[in-house]
Amino acid sequence: MPIKLKLLLLAVLFAGLQGIAQDKLNIKFGKVSPEDFDLSKHSFDTGASAVIIADIGNTAFEGNNKGSLSLLFKRFERIKILTKDAFEAANQSIIVYNDGYSEEKLLDLKASTYNLENGKVVETKLDDKSIFTDKITKYESRKKFTLPGVKAGSIIEISYSVRSDFYRHLRAWNFQGEYPCFWSEYEVTIPPFYHYVALNQGDQNFSISTSKQVGANYTLREPGGTGRDDIVNFNGTATASRWVMKDVPALKQEPYTTTLRNHISRIEFQLHYFQFDETSERHDYMGNWFIASEKLLDNENFGKALDEDNHWMSEDLRSITSGCKSSLEKMKKIYAYVRDNFTCTDHDALYTDNSLKTAFKKKNGNVAEINLLLTAMLRHEKIEADPIVLSTRDNGYASETYPLMERFNYVICAAKDSDRTYYLDASEPLLGFDHLPVDCYNGMARMINKEKPYVKYFDSDSLKEQKMTQVLIINDEKGHSVGSFQSLLGYDESYDLRERIRKKSTGAIFSDIQTNFGSDVKIENTAIDSLNKLEEPIKISYDFTLKNEGDEMIYFNPMMSEGYKDNPFKSAVRKYPVEMPYCMDELYTFSMEIPNGYTVEEVPKSARVALNENQGMFEYLVQKSDDKVMMRSRIRLNKAYFPPEEYNSLRDFFGYIVKKQSEQVVLKKKK
Repeated sequence: MPIKLKLLLLAVLFAGLQGIAQDKLNIKFGKVSPEDFDLSKHSFDTGASAVIIADIGNTAFEGNNKGSLSLLFKRFERIKILTKDAFEAANQSIIVYNDGYSEEKLLDLKASTYNLENGKVVETKLDDKSIFTDKITKYESRKKFTLPGVKAGSIIEISYSVRSDFYRHLRAWNFQGEYPCFWSEYEVTIPPFYHYVALNQGDQNFSISTSKQVGANYTLREPGGTGRDDIVNFNGTATASRWVMKDVPALKQEPYTTTLRNHISRIEFQLHYFQFDETSERHDYMGNWFIASEKLLDNENFGKALDEDNHWMSEDLRSITSGCKSSLEKMKKIYAYVRDNFTCTDHDALYTDNSLKTAFKKKNGNVAEINLLLTAMLRHEKIEADPIVLSTRDNGYASETYPLMERFNYVICAAKDSDRTYYLDASEPLLGFDHLPVDCYNGMARMINKEKPYVKYFDSDSLKEQKMTQVLIINDEKGHSVGSFQSLLGYDESYDLRERIRKKSTGAIFSDIQTNFGSDVKIENTAIDSLNKLEEPIKISYDFTLKNEGDEMIYFNPMMSEGYKDNPFKSAVRKYPVEMPYCMDELYTFSMEIPNGYTVEEVPKSARVALNENQGMFEYLVQKSDDKVMMRSRIRLNKAYFPPEEYNSLRDFFGYIVKKQSEQVVLKKKK
């Protein structure tokens, strides 16, 4: 064989061996060498405070002693702490679930910290006594612990297993997170009679994605009580699927992000159906929204009480609705009663923890209990009402394709009068009738109705937040510059201000305004209108006096305290969308009489710019005369959602606004 051909074959063989070596990561818990602390061969963001060297998970089925199969999830993770900013990575938690009958078991938990001291690896193991359990909800608990001896340069490792009987909840896997990751791997081995739908998301590609048939053996033991146990063995094949991502960049939290959960690279699973073989009966689990709605309405922890007589609320409802002359008036009275008299204990709940009767008696409950109670009370008064389930912005998107109930975390009420539907949330004490919290505007929601479980979209693009501010400055009879400030806030800003006043006071709000102005401005005659009219926006007003007479030059920003000081979009690159809570239209007008003895030396130039043609606009118009300066600033965004490819133009747009709104009027004293 010619030498060149031999060399070529050796090169191909060597490349193939390299490919095999890269297919598996040779890394094990407790096997940390001094060389493992050196990451110079890897390329990653130098600004990262930690890197994940490896994150490897595996889920497989195994027979249990209950006559069925259990899931065994295993995970191993190795992280290097680069700076003290990543010490939080040493605080670990593992969520385990229960359904009241069965609970997941945390097994074989090991964790260690490794430090390189004088060229040697020193291990500090986690003490079992340092593992604590917190009860999150009736169905969730958190096992939490902190790895000891962590400092900049440490390597930490965590390894554990979770055994679960909840085969409908095959664990999802996040390939991406807040730190760069060199190797993220997940393998799932599924018996042939379980059929899952895999749902992928994220913009990162798999380095490895394989699926193959493997031999499988399952031994199921059914306790026989006083008799012998029944034992069944299954031999056959299973499907082993494996996914690997390499050198995954961190996904950082940016302004105007609902939740990173919507954008990280991730895979999750939903049980579609169970069928032992082709001749056996098929048991569907995913179903459709008609089936899902029916199940929810028959569920004692959701809608079962809605169709009951609920006579225990009759007397109270007679008092609440006394004097009402229409169904709409009844609806408003019942809504206000629940909103003003009940306390929400948990704003993240799809199901009830207590009966509606108990919630009514205790005058508190989670968001599901309060709004299902509102629905039941409206139905009691013959008002058409149905619950709506949704996922809040901080919880992530719900699936439009499948009825994946795990993705929903909130319940509101839809009530109908004549041909109009009103959307109500009585869990928020400062929310007006037919208003929802901004956090509810997260896309697809579902009305739970057996006949018509229709889709309802609550999109942030449908919310319009308008704000109008007027500033007028004149010269009083003594020649002092005095002014008035009036601002009609948008509804969401009004809600936030009501919340601040509830926690602090009206006086504290104006004290903050005075502090922001400093000693050059004195405010007085402060007022807030419509504070307790929860359906209406708030109007805030005050008078002020400028204390700059006598200066040779006066530099004055006509935006007062209303302008944008910083660009909220600082990152040069953004990989996921900008998700603003609403569209916006902010109008600001300013009129100022020139102080006696001064002349206008300089004013900002007028400007008008558009954002991507028709997506928004900014105008900054200035007029001046011998005795007056007038300015008008308007920012309008016609949509709230901007995909990544529109980020640069949005960033430049706000950068220009910040620059323009920081410009000053210059007045010069006459000689």
